Amino acid sequence: MTDRLTDRLTLAVDGGIADVRLNRADKMNALDPAMFDQIAGMIDRLASMAGVRVVVLSGEGRAFCAGLDMASMAGGGSGLSLDTRTHGPANGPQQVAWGWRTLPVPVICAVHGVAFGGGFQIMSGADIRIAHPATRFAIRETHWGLVPDMAGIALWRGLARDDVLRELTYTAREFDAAEAAQLGFVTRLADDPHAAAMTLAHDIAAKNPDAIRGSKRLFNLAADADAATILRAESDEQLKVIRTANQIEQVRANMEKRAASFVD
Repeated sequence: MTDRLTDRLTLAVDGGIADVRLNRADKMNALDPAMFDQIAGMIDRLASMAGVRVVVLSGEGRAFCAGLDMASMAGGGSGLSLDTRTHGPANGPQQVAWGWRTLPVPVICAVHGVAFGGGFQIMSGADIRIAHPATRFAIRETHWGLVPDMAGIALWRGLARDDVLRELTYTAREFDAAEAAQLGFVTRLADDPHAAAMTLAHDIAAKNPDAIRGSKRLFNLAADADAATILRAESDEQLKVIRTANQIEQVRANMEKRAASFVD
């Protein structure tokens, strides 16, 4: 099933995998007010879609996302509120990056061209990030006299060292894919990031969806919780899946060397 939900994103769902693409290629998928609204709307829709087990996020054209469309944001007339919390702890602009982290299923981001500023923060919301070796990255906000405010600070603390984050933020310098991988922002490199992401997505979608969702909840909790809370949560999540129909089906499929058939 392919769906052009908006003029700035496309969605195709097949085999439990939601293939989401930023679709403002003529602007290198730069973020204008409509794109903010439509990405947040896409995240809301994915959160409620039955049968989706993995999301692959990418960008059409020459780049993943070049960051803010500064012309469209000029004059402060974007209509985007920074004060109002629209999605739990997040405001509207933060949700377009933070929302991927809060989706119940894994999100794999396939990155190429550039991921600057807001694009870099959106990428950082994914569970896993696969980049083309020629991709360029930047925490770009101070170049424009701004601070990172699309959930980047909350997302990066689990990816890179504090001093590295400060240096990249204070300087707004560009860095390449090899450095991004070495620092922890990129999971791995691939000549065809989208194909690699889809291959990985198929592997994840073939696992017990209850166990995958429970594992994501544990990793999300781990960023803030103390050891006792995490240990209790591990036990709680295991009790939710052990000896259930999907878990038993996973064991049987493994022993019978066949694809598992799960109930979402």
